[in-house]
Amino acid sequence: MKRENSNQENFATSGSSSSSNKGKMWCEEQDAGGVDELFAVLGYKVKSSDMAEVAQKLEHLEEVMGSVQQDGLSQIASDTVHYNPSDLSSWLESMISELNPLPNFESFNSIVQDPFLETSCVTSIDSHSYNSLNSHARSHISVSTQQQMVVDSDFGSDLISIPGKAVYPPSQQHPPLQHQPQPKKLKPSSYSGMGSSNTASWGSPNESISAHPIESARPMLLVDSQENGIRLVHSLMACAEAVQHENLKLAEALVKQVTLLAVSQAGAMRKVATYFAEALARRIFKLYPTNPQETAFTDLLQMHFYETCPYLKFAHFTANQAILEAFEGKSRVHIIDFSMKQGMQWPALLQALALRPGGPPSFRLTGIGPPSHDNMDHLREVGCKLAQLAETIHVEFDYRGFVANSLADLNASMFDVREGETVAVNSIFELHQLLARPGAIEKVLQVVSEMKPEILTVVELEANHNGPVFLDRFTESLHYYSTLFDSLESSGGGDIGGGAVSVQDKVMSEVYLGRQICNVVACEGPDRVERHETLVQWRTRFQSAGFGPVHLGSNAYRQASMLLALFAGGDGYRVEEKDGCLTLGWHTRPLIATSAWKLI
Repeated sequence: MKRENSNQENFATSGSSSSSNKGKMWCEEQDAGGVDELFAVLGYKVKSSDMAEVAQKLEHLEEVMGSVQQDGLSQIASDTVHYNPSDLSSWLESMISELNPLPNFESFNSIVQDPFLETSCVTSIDSHSYNSLNSHARSHISVSTQQQMVVDSDFGSDLISIPGKAVYPPSQQHPPLQHQPQPKKLKPSSYSGMGSSNTASWGSPNESISAHPIESARPMLLVDSQENGIRLVHSLMACAEAVQHENLKLAEALVKQVTLLAVSQAGAMRKVATYFAEALARRIFKLYPTNPQETAFTDLLQMHFYETCPYLKFAHFTANQAILEAFEGKSRVHIIDFSMKQGMQWPALLQALALRPGGPPSFRLTGIGPPSHDNMDHLREVGCKLAQLAETIHVEFDYRGFVANSLADLNASMFDVREGETVAVNSIFELHQLLARPGAIEKVLQVVSEMKPEILTVVELEANHNGPVFLDRFTESLHYYSTLFDSLESSGGGDIGGGAVSVQDKVMSEVYLGRQICNVVACEGPDRVERHETLVQWRTRFQSAGFGPVHLGSNAYRQASMLLALFAGGDGYRVEEKDGCLTLGWHTRPLIATSAWKLI
């Protein structure tokens, strides 16, 4: 069955005159004798021919209820009931009989476009309390039935819970009204679903939009967006499972459903679901994205990310603190930076060295960066700006920049390590990319060990996005980026000094994270460079290469906590010490980790 995206417009309820033409178009798209495919995805077995009969009765009910609107609607509007599609026909027939018995319905030829929405009967769909979403999410959307809306993909919202793993428990259902028939329990299709644990870390909108009466010629429809949120999570997981089993036809149907369901959400949930839907679609249709680390545009996005939230500030601050302590009492120091980017990390360290008791040391900086795509020498530009700063604060400064496609292409002799220098090697969100090339991380750690650094500082995402099973990797990344997007959405942004984060900073930060999501989900092999691993996994790698941990200390912990206190909305952020390393997270989930190492 083929349905165009423009069908979303048909969810806006309209007068009965336009519903007839829309209904005919809807009816023509169905298989007259088969089971409706989109209902089948959710576990219902409903024939398209049955839907036509329900549509006829709904249109008749619309005319009948027009004459009893004042007396009859108040009772119906005050109750809440959920029906599955197979019961609607008998329920509608009983309602019409009670209000105004008329001859058979076959004389009515017009077909309503969507039988669950194209009716003047008021339906109230209350919120179910459901623990698989965050407890603060209790959002309701109130709209007039004359307004455009999207509810539950291509189906209405009066669907009873489907028994089975793929949906919420039957105990959450509302009981039916006394005078109406008991809904029949439908047997779910063979579609395999997920338990509630898959949605435990998902956030929902913080804001609640109260349902207020809207003056309208037609009654108001109350729609629970939380039910759609539950369906959205289940559909995402089901789509990922279909991708893993290479059932691309089902995956294609589910990813379209995810896109529609995401529109009914708000805030972080809508944004992260949209990015994951795009990534799944790219994998399904083999429209692979480019390497998210290849272009200068990524550096620009990272700068906006730096301004929007404290994660990069925390990374730079904690790494600098470890380096500063390692350089204590040293007169000649040399930093080799694997992640030079725009050089945002080093002005603060230069100033700290300038204020050091006994005067600053002689400072050398070697920056590594990718090739430029615009014929500009960005590494040289960054070095010139840092040299100007060093001259202003009276720090002896020497700078060199190296362009490399990969850190694995480097060797120790290139860095001209001089006798008497104290060397520090720094990597911020760089080492995980080496895992896309077999043997690359081992080679780079060997090069680092040959330079005999006093300290190696590393910051990486505290996540496991490098597992061999796609579904596990998808689930982990879905939970991780949901938390990360929730922190962006809930904190409201801010920067040190109290300035507000611009809308542009926030949007560009979301794009920055969205490119990571796309790479994790859509790509494989050497193209999948966002291969994040946990601190435990990195510890094993570093120890195998001959490195031991350096305790970052309580001083770094205290100062990092003070940094977050200066950041607007910092109450949700948490700094934790873990085996001598520091992690920054949102509420209870660690998101990035800073560690320091030295040769054993």
